[in-house]
Amino acid sequence: MNKTLIILKHELRQTLKRKSFIIMILAFPLLTLLAIVGFQVIQDMGGPPVVEVIEIGYVDQVGGFDDYTSQLDVTLVPQVNEDKATEALLAGDIDQYFIIPQDYLTSGVVTRYTLDRELEPPGTVWQAIKNFLVSNLLGEETDSRVIERVQYPLALNSITLDESGGIAEEQGGFSAFIVPYIFSILLLMAIFTSSGFIMQGLGEEKENRVMEILLSSVSPRQLITGKVLGLGIAGLLQIAVWLLSARFLAGMASSTIGGMLSTLQIPTDFLLISLVYFILGYFLFAIIMAGAGSIGATARESQQLSMVFILPAVAPLWFTALIMNNPNNVVAQLLTLFPLTAPITVMLRMGLSDIPVWQLAVSIILMIATILGLLVLAAKIFRAFLLMHGKTPKLGEIVRYLRQA
Repeated sequence: MNKTLIILKHELRQTLKRKSFIIMILAFPLLTLLAIVGFQVIQDMGGPPVVEVIEIGYVDQVGGFDDYTSQLDVTLVPQVNEDKATEALLAGDIDQYFIIPQDYLTSGVVTRYTLDRELEPPGTVWQAIKNFLVSNLLGEETDSRVIERVQYPLALNSITLDESGGIAEEQGGFSAFIVPYIFSILLLMAIFTSSGFIMQGLGEEKENRVMEILLSSVSPRQLITGKVLGLGIAGLLQIAVWLLSARFLAGMASSTIGGMLSTLQIPTDFLLISLVYFILGYFLFAIIMAGAGSIGATARESQQLSMVFILPAVAPLWFTALIMNNPNNVVAQLLTLFPLTAPITVMLRMGLSDIPVWQLAVSIILMIATILGLLVLAAKIFRAFLLMHGKTPKLGEIVRYLRQA
């Protein structure tokens, strides 16, 4: 135990001295703070935003579309015919134009012409043309409130209730999702940064033959346990700094930027679960990286081998759209229970809905069981491969050596 503690202290001390580790700790809070301050400075320097009025020509082949030519930030300019509209567009007198054909009342088709290549019409332009057509179709005899309601028929405001029927503290929405999404990325970075240090260190020690000296004094299990715990404490410090700074920065962004961020919140239960899954995720991937570092002949080969395990870890990000549409679907539940994908999936789902307690419990139990199993396997890998040099063994050789170990 004393030897394990010595290795732990050494790894922790060496990690805290790494410039890359210090940069990773400070990067997130500093960059976020700079973004918030920069936004405020630009807002103060720029003054009120300048509204650019778009001039859109139109050719009315039906007749009667003469009024309501000011819509949003758009001015609609009548044109005599299509040829005159094209001339005005080429001369720069109008930005674009559209034609209301004679059969518009039966077909509803409107053809728009522009000089710009677009994926689809800008939302402001589309809404302005729609409002113009609706207003003229309803005519002046219709109450203006009716016209406005036809143009904007729905302003949906959803409120989440708790089990007692009261208004729930966590209301969901964009602000509730964006925080877990960002944290899932940060969690992934923190896990792989900390566990990657193990693989890098083992590769260097193996290439420099330092490993032979170490294994003459400590057992493989003491070595891997000390390294994993030492870097785990460093990684825990990193995620703790991020979590604490996030609560402060979230409040600052909410009051400074406003808009969709005005309801930004980081619930306490989210912070606690993030911490639990970081610890479990770190130990899981640290042991995997340690095994990869001992098998690879060089640090580069170990990194290539570790990609086999990194790809499943980021798999939940590939299913973000699916999880957003239905956070409780079968795929999301399976990704929650599978140890390699659990940390990121849980983060994403927590921003969208409540995860059943049994799923969190089973997920945590499976991760702990996987960590313990991999720890035993990693000790065998250490004994079999740490002192091997030359070339990386093939899969069949790895299985044979593990059986012998």
